Parts: sequence; C-alpha cells; structure tokens
Amino acid sequence: MTLRRIGFALLFAAFGAAPAWAVLPHERLADPALEARARALSLELRCQVCQNQSIDDSNAPLAADLRRIVRERLSAGDSDPAVLDFVVRRYGDYVLLRPPVREDTYALWYGPFAVLILGAVGAAVYLRRRRPDAQAAAPALSEAEEKRLRALLERRE
Repeated sequence: MTLRRIGFALLFAAFGAAPAWAVLPHERLADPALEARARALSLELRCQVCQNQSIDDSNAPLAADLRRIVRERLSAGDSDPAVLDFVVRRYGDYVLLRPPVREDTYALWYGPFAVLILGAVGAAVYLRRRRPDAQAAAPALSEAEEKRLRALLERRE
C-alpha cells in the first residue's frame, strides 16, 4: 500500500466517524418526543470544553453531564425555556451557542460588523492615498524623446 493510500484511508477514517455524534444509546430517553426536545436543546448549548461545538456533538465528559442534566430536567416536566434558564443560571450565557442580544453582548453581536466596516474604510483610504495623480505619474516627453519613441514604434510595425 502506498503512502498516499494510507493517507487517504486515515483521512477518511477521521472524517467518516464525525457523523456518529456523541449522544450514546444509554443517554437517550424512552419517549421519542422528549428525546427530540432534548436533542433540539442540546444543539443550542455549547460544550464548555470544545468551545464552538454543541453538547450534542461533543464527546467531552462535561458535555455528557450537560446532556444528562437536560434530559433530567425534561423528564421532570420542565419546559424548554425553563431547561435553558436552569443551564444558563448554572454555567452563564457562554453556554448558549446563540447568546441573547443585550447591552453587555453588543460587542459580541455587532463587533465583527464594526471591524469589517472599519477595515473597508481603512482600505479605501489607503488605496485612495496610494493612487498617484495622473499628471505626476506621467511627465510629458521632450521633443527628442517623442521622435525616438515614434522611430521605435515604426520599426516594430
């Protein structure tokens, strides 16, 4: 087997296992409706270990604990907002993959757009200042230079 085939096999094995997700069979609820709610809530909660991965996708022990908490709260009869509120009170807004838009999260929501606009304005100013004036860039040719240029062009044709 060539090194290239081994590399492709390892790459396929790494990415082929990704869709297996992290919810284990023993974690699933018997009631399909409750399990569907738990999966939907799990997709809204961030794994604190994996950063931008939902607890539904993460294999981290903390994500498994959060999945268990979500299922326990749903089994106890809590509504979806009540479950999210319970988890947020315990772990903070950072546990939400889509944190609420509030004064203290404006930088999070609007900061990337502000940086993009500032970058575009800065690039425009830079390019405008960098562009030379048309007359300054091309000084007029002397009469001798024009004659020599015409002679060179006629020879080419």
